[in-house]
Amino acid sequence: MTIEELAKGVQEGKRRHLAKAITLVESNRELDQEVAQELISKVQGSQETIRVGISGVPGVGKSTFIEALGNLLIDEGLKVAVLAVDPSSPATGGSILGDKTRMETLSSREEAFIRPSPTSGTLGGVAKRTRESMMLCEAAGYDVILVETVGVGQSEFEVASMVDCFLVLMLPGAGDSLQGIKRGIMEIIDILVINKADGDQEKMAKNAVAEYQNAFHLLTPKFEGIGVEFLTVSSIKKKRIDEAWERIQNFISLLKEKNIFKAQRKEQELNWFKRLVEDAVLRNLWNSKENKILVADFTKRIKENKISPSEAAAKFLKEI
Repeated sequence: MTIEELAKGVQEGKRRHLAKAITLVESNRELDQEVAQELISKVQGSQETIRVGISGVPGVGKSTFIEALGNLLIDEGLKVAVLAVDPSSPATGGSILGDKTRMETLSSREEAFIRPSPTSGTLGGVAKRTRESMMLCEAAGYDVILVETVGVGQSEFEVASMVDCFLVLMLPGAGDSLQGIKRGIMEIIDILVINKADGDQEKMAKNAVAEYQNAFHLLTPKFEGIGVEFLTVSSIKKKRIDEAWERIQNFISLLKEKNIFKAQRKEQELNWFKRLVEDAVLRNLWNSKENKILVADFTKRIKENKISPSEAAAKFLKEI
């Protein structure tokens, strides 16, 4: 398949072509990356899409929430792409990539595209090429892109820097959960949703919302005049999922009214440019033949206690 045929298939919304294109952009091979950049330059996506980052602690029900939300959006006539990121093993580099099995009904629908991707050691709770994957999904005609991240942590700033709305799911029982949220993460949340608010936990979830509202009241808003939204849902019973979507839409509308939406996307593009340059510089730094020889020499001397790591680093940088 030629690059032109692949680009045409993506623009026509063919899932097989889209999957092949994303596999190409996720490849670490230098030749594949050159072809991937050519592919991306040939496709054009809509600027009217909505990109939502969805994060939360393990076991909070991210996949169940995404499936309920995705089905709701499709019922409303929208096409939904889910980029579900699985953590890679630091030992083997492998990942489970089981998100499709956790979203059975959504994955069976023609209007949905679900792509599980490994983080491959990338920080930020997202895969290395999540941005390019989003662009390809938009070019294929998907209206809403949902990015499911690995989980809440200090490195979750990466996902917030590539989406329009950052939504975090939490469990009922705010006491312990509140202690677990770092201040930095609190400052990038746009919508906080208490999941599993059903049965005996419904009252607990409402209390959690009150506690979170008090905590967030002390913070400076992420955007002037736009506060964090709070609500409770039950993903498994599909309760108030429509309200969650309404809150997302209202948030996006406010961004557009205040002329933030397009400016934020442009800023994200500039940040991604810098990130790509930094990645390329580091890759060239470690992969050049001369530097590999230097690294091997310094590694040996460090192991033999002939030089400290900090001195080795300083001398390495001076050498190159």
